[in-house]
Amino acid sequence: MNDLVRQHTALSDSDLEWLHLLVSEWQLLSDLSFADLVLWVPTLDGTRYVSVAQMRPNTGPTSYQDDMIGHLVPRGRRPLLDAALDEGRIVREGDPEWREEVPVRVESIPVRREGRVLGVIARNTNLLTVRTPSRLELTYLQSASDLAQMIAAGSFPFPGEQVDMDSSPRAGDGLVRLDAEGIVQYASPNALSAYHRLGLAADLVGQHLGQITAELAPSRGPVDEALVTLASGYAPREFEVEGNGGVIQLRAIPLKPKGTRIGSLVLLRDVTELRRRERELITKDATIREIHHRVKNNLQTVAALLRLQARRMDSDRGREALNEAVRRVGSIAIVHETLSQNLDERVEFDEIADRVIAMVAEISPGKVTCRRNGRFGILDAEVATPLSMVLTEILQNALEHAFAPGDEGAVEVTAVRGEPRPDARLLITIQDDGCGLPEGFDPQRAGNLGLQIVRTLVEGELGGSFDMLPGAERGTKVVLDIPVQPQK
Repeated sequence: MNDLVRQHTALSDSDLEWLHLLVSEWQLLSDLSFADLVLWVPTLDGTRYVSVAQMRPNTGPTSYQDDMIGHLVPRGRRPLLDAALDEGRIVREGDPEWREEVPVRVESIPVRREGRVLGVIARNTNLLTVRTPSRLELTYLQSASDLAQMIAAGSFPFPGEQVDMDSSPRAGDGLVRLDAEGIVQYASPNALSAYHRLGLAADLVGQHLGQITAELAPSRGPVDEALVTLASGYAPREFEVEGNGGVIQLRAIPLKPKGTRIGSLVLLRDVTELRRRERELITKDATIREIHHRVKNNLQTVAALLRLQARRMDSDRGREALNEAVRRVGSIAIVHETLSQNLDERVEFDEIADRVIAMVAEISPGKVTCRRNGRFGILDAEVATPLSMVLTEILQNALEHAFAPGDEGAVEVTAVRGEPRPDARLLITIQDDGCGLPEGFDPQRAGNLGLQIVRTLVEGELGGSFDMLPGAERGTKVVLDIPVQPQK
């Protein structure tokens, strides 16, 4: 719609925002009218109309099988559009139009904002299945007529009351029509069922909706006056009421077709099961985070015990082996700590990589700096945990074997999301400028524990590849190529 309005019309950005607000609300008008809606806006030169939006009803057959958006119609071809635009009033046609052997009743509703008519809504009703309307359908049509008059007067939609139509109640979910005093004139079967879920034993018709709603909602004190006002439909609001184990979502729409409030339309939906599932998910998420938090604490306890044991060791090799185990446990603990702060099983691995680099850098025998380039991005926990251990082992190996005590140097970790899709593979390079690989060294057969861990995790658990190569000028380069998605 933005492109069509800016290309063909002279409407301002504020006018365009009004049209967006209208389009976000007009599914309700379409459903209540049992009719298709097409929004026509006059072009910049005033000689044509361009259709910028279209809506089909959920409550009846469509009048348009084809997409109408982007169509241009010369002024004069559709007299109802001209009359609604020029006179600023709703224009109805006596005889229906015939489209592909389908009779269609056409009406035009001017869209007004701050006294100016921005465009015209063509309301097209398929008459092929017309029959004697029920009480529900009559209430729908009367409410649609009131909303159409409010659009023509510029009082609907309500500024500042942007509604998420994906989650907001719709006409078919449940509808209650109130008079000016808040007394229920009509309640659809779905609406009545929703109030029965709250504990209502009687009929809604003739009751004051605000008072009934406040009485059904649990309260420790006097009747909630704010809830009475909201449920009476005096202001456009959306809210929820919970009672008797049920939850209903309500949306109040004051009806002011001639400037004075004549009543309200209340749309409502039973969301009991939806809210129950949401609470279960929240509880599940909290439980998972608590588990990660406890795992992290337990791993830190294990690391502390290993550290204490290392201090009591007389053997230098034994002490160093325990310190390596401390760092391995610590890298896993970092992942679980990050997971304990998230709502899902995915982590921003750059933070984990930086903490692993800082942890391993503490064992540097000389003035060796470690830094990261590029971004690892967001990874699943099944990838993040083994990858953190792999990164720990490779960095630890580089700092221990590439540099002698007192040496200066650098270790650089580079991460690049691979092609053809950034979410497909991750290419990691760890480059040092140390002494390089020994003569005849084969990384695929080297027997030290660290490289065995790397090979097992990269090739077995992550399903990737691992290689160690001499650097371009000096030092060693380790290359990891792993799929981002965990192995199933």
